Amino acid sequence: GGGEEERREAGYFALARSLLDGRAPGARSRRHHRQPRPGPRPPVQPAAEPEGGGDNDLLGQLIRDLNEINEVPFFDIQLPYELALKIFQYLGRTELGRCAQVSRTWKVLAEDEVLWYRLCQQEGYLPDASISDCSCWKLALQDCRAKERTLRTNWKNRIGAVSQLQYELGKVLCDVHSCDGVVIAGYTSGDVRLWDTRTWDYTAPILEPVHGSADPGPQPHVSFVRINSSLAVAAYEDGTVNVWSLMIGREPIHHYQHNQRIQALALGLEGAVIASASGFQVKVESPDDRGYWQTIAQFEIQKLVNFLHLVPDVVGSPVTIAAAEDMVYLLKAEESGKVLHSVYGLPVTCLDVSPSEAAFGVKGFGWLLNETNKILLYNLETGQCLTKLGSSLGDFTCVNLQNSPPWMLVTGNKDRRVRVYDLRRSKSLCSLYAHHLGVSAVQMDDWKIVSGGEEGLVCVWDQRMGTKLWEMHARHPVRHIWFNTHSLITANIPDEKNPRGASIMDDDLTAHRRHRGIIYAYEFSVDQLARESVLPICRSSYDEVTGYNYNIGLAVPYDNILVT
Repeated sequence: GGGEEERREAGYFALARSLLDGRAPGARSRRHHRQPRPGPRPPVQPAAEPEGGGDNDLLGQLIRDLNEINEVPFFDIQLPYELALKIFQYLGRTELGRCAQVSRTWKVLAEDEVLWYRLCQQEGYLPDASISDCSCWKLALQDCRAKERTLRTNWKNRIGAVSQLQYELGKVLCDVHSCDGVVIAGYTSGDVRLWDTRTWDYTAPILEPVHGSADPGPQPHVSFVRINSSLAVAAYEDGTVNVWSLMIGREPIHHYQHNQRIQALALGLEGAVIASASGFQVKVESPDDRGYWQTIAQFEIQKLVNFLHLVPDVVGSPVTIAAAEDMVYLLKAEESGKVLHSVYGLPVTCLDVSPSEAAFGVKGFGWLLNETNKILLYNLETGQCLTKLGSSLGDFTCVNLQNSPPWMLVTGNKDRRVRVYDLRRSKSLCSLYAHHLGVSAVQMDDWKIVSGGEEGLVCVWDQRMGTKLWEMHARHPVRHIWFNTHSLITANIPDEKNPRGASIMDDDLTAHRRHRGIIYAYEFSVDQLARESVLPICRSSYDEVTGYNYNIGLAVPYDNILVT
C-alpha cells in the first residue's frame, strides 16, 4: 500500500513538472494513469517543500489549484428543479438547444414541456391551446415554424388554389366585406350572399330579407355590407338596414329604417354595435342585456358623412369616428359630438381607426400655397394631432392603420404609389410604384403588402425588399382586400351598377359576366390545396329551387328542382 501511494504521488509530480516545462506527458504515463479507479479521486497532498526550492513552490501552487477545482465542480451544484426551470425560461430556442448538449441533467431541463409551450405562445403559435393538448411542444413548435416557412414560400411564388365566388342571380356586385375567411356580398338584385372559405364547399348561412320585402317589383340595391364574427349587416338604397346572426341565419334578427339613403355603415369588430349615417344623422344601434335592440345614440352633424368607423376594443359606451367633408367627429354615446379635426376647404379623402388613434387623408390646396395632401394621425384620448405624414400632389385614397404592424401605417394614393410610414420617426419607409390608375385598397403585415388599383390589378409586394412578387388582373376596380397567414380575399366591384347596352331586363336572371364584378379567394395553405380540383358547381348546396349558369345551361345537377 505504501509503495503504491509513493508511485502515485511521483506520477503526479512528473505530470506537474511536464506541464510547467511546456512538455506533453509521455504515452506510458498516460496509459498508466488511465486505469479505472473505483472511487472518487482523493485530494492530492502536497509534498514537504525543501528549503529554497523554487520549482517546488510552483508545483505546490498548481496542486493547490487542482484541489480547489476538484472540491467545488460547477455541475455538482444542486438547485431545485423549479428554480432551474425559472432560470431556463429566459432562454430562446437557440440557447435551449445549446444547453441540451451540455449534460444529461441540462438536456432534461432544456426540453421541459413548460419551456417549449411558453415559446409557442410567445411566438404566436397555437394561442388557444393548453399545455396538455400536446405531448411534445418542441416538435409542435418545429412543425409550426416549418408550416410558416412553407406558407411564405407559397405566397411568394403564388402556389395555391384560386376560386371565384359568384352568384349569377345577384346581377351586379355592389359591396363586399370579409372577416376571418367569411365573405359577405350585396347585389343590385337586393340579395345578400355569404361564403365561408374555411370549408371545402364554402357553405354558409343563407340570409333572407325581412318579411314583406319580397313584394312584386324590383328590390332596392344593396348599398353596404359588413360582417364580424357573429353578425352580418346590409344597408339598402331605400334606407333600410337588416341585421342577421351568423349563428341563426335565414331571417334578420333586427331591422331599422332611415328616412334617406345611407351614406356610410360601420360594424364593430367584436360584439353587436352598428353605426349608420344618413343625411345629417348618425345612428348607433346595439342590443341591451336581454337581447332587445335599441338606438343607444343619435347625433346630428353639420355635413354629409363620407366615412364611418367604430373604434375597436372600447370598454363601455361605443365610440364612433365620422368624417364629413372637411370635418372629423368623435361621437360617444351620452355625450355631445366632439370635433376632432376641421380645416375649411380641405376635405377628408380616407379614414381608418385603431383602438387609440385615427388616421385620415386630407386634401391640400396644392404646391402654390405650400399645402400638399397629407395623412394626419390623431390621438383619440387627447384629441391632439400626433404627426403629419407624406407630402403628395395626389389624393390619399386609402389608409390602413388597424391591420398594420405596430408603429406602422400603409397608404394608397392617386399618384399610383403605395407608401409605408414609420409612425415613430414620421418618415416613409418605402414607396412602391404600384398601379396605373391610382390605388384603391391596401393592407400589409410584417413582411408583405397587398394592394389593389382602380384598373383592377391586385399586386403582392415584399415589403422589406420593395419588389413585386406577383399580380392578378380583373376588369373592375379593386374595392376590398383582406388576408391572413394562409388566405387572401379580393373583390373587383363595378362603379356602374346599371350598365348601358347590357340587355339587363327585369325578366332576365343575370347580368353579363363582364358587368357583374368578381370575388377571388386564394388559399396558400399546403394542407388545403386539394380544393384546386373542386369545381364551383360541385360546391352547390342544392337547396335552391332554380339554378342558373351564364355559360352552360345546366341539366345537371339542376335546372329546376321539383319541391314535393
